[in-house]
Amino acid sequence: MNKIDSTEKLKNPSFIKPILINYSQGDIKRKWEAVISHDSVAVLLYHKDKKAFILVKQLRATVLNKNKTNGMMYELCAGIIDKDTTNAQIAKEEVLEECGYDIPVESLEKISSFYTSVGISGTHQTLYYASCDDSMKVNDGGGLHDEEIEVIYIPLEKAKKFIFDETYQKTTGVMLSIYWFFDKKL
Repeated sequence: MNKIDSTEKLKNPSFIKPILINYSQGDIKRKWEAVISHDSVAVLLYHKDKKAFILVKQLRATVLNKNKTNGMMYELCAGIIDKDTTNAQIAKEEVLEECGYDIPVESLEKISSFYTSVGISGTHQTLYYASCDDSMKVNDGGGLHDEEIEVIYIPLEKAKKFIFDETYQKTTGVMLSIYWFFDKKL
């Protein structure tokens, strides 16, 4: 069973930096506690042969800390921008690592980009779409090293119900991208 054992203040964080922002809003001086973190990419994958969306399911300690009983999240294949290369190349690499599909970088279609977690970090995410088929499957996915990522297929005919079913914990990006697919691709 997944559970939070304890929480503590970070002394030397690796991926985020807590900061205090001092700013002016008109003539008023203000302060805001924030976190500097990496921007990211995410990919909505559509499997043509299976007629299904490919998502990943993984434990998110932040959600478990909030929810207390369930930290498992349904998400798009995604990753942080922490390399000196294009966002599309990072997206391609994440699809291979997390889902096991080797998609051509040229096949990635940009859906949009937007800010997330605006109250705490204001990170920027670029959202892509790609289709794949069985011929592109080169491994089982699951992530690297200590990641425990489960590859999930959501059938097209169940996707609309899925995006609004609150019993599945999911990100806004999942909902937005599947809605985009129905609006732009069908």
